[in-house]
Amino acid sequence: MLGFSNEDKIETIQPHNDALVVTLRIGRYDMKKVLVDQGNAVEVMYLDLYKGLKLKPEDLTAFDSPLVSFEGKTVTSRGQIRLLIQTSSDIVEVDFIMMDAYSPYTTIVAKPWLHALGAVSFTLHQKVKYPSEGRVKEILGNQAMARQCMVFDISRQLSSEPSTSTKNGL
Repeated sequence: MLGFSNEDKIETIQPHNDALVVTLRIGRYDMKKVLVDQGNAVEVMYLDLYKGLKLKPEDLTAFDSPLVSFEGKTVTSRGQIRLLIQTSSDIVEVDFIMMDAYSPYTTIVAKPWLHALGAVSFTLHQKVKYPSEGRVKEILGNQAMARQCMVFDISRQLSSEPSTSTKNGL
């Protein structure tokens, strides 16, 4: 049975409001800063991962639906690509939407990946659990990386805002 108990929180910093950020093997590389977002309907790949995997525009197929970026702006995708995501011995194939937009994360995995794996994620416990080979396997979140992404995002937002002295004409 897939479930979570207080024992699953033992190695986490509590209380917290951290995102669930994990490391997953995408293509042939271990990718850090992967956000698990069970509320998202598509897997999203950002430019860093696209370049890191040495993908080319001809590797992408058309995807015309606009998405909303972390900055709240409507962004048109560059296309989509089907890639393998590996978790220990389990491999799932998913379609990633390639976005040339800012994100503190390398990629976002969402409901399609979770459903294909048969997984359940829980931010409070900082884990993803899924059935495999007759047992329950776990993917552990990295709270330090989640906090690093949050700090990077906040500092980026602050650096892009006009300073108070400029607003007041000083």
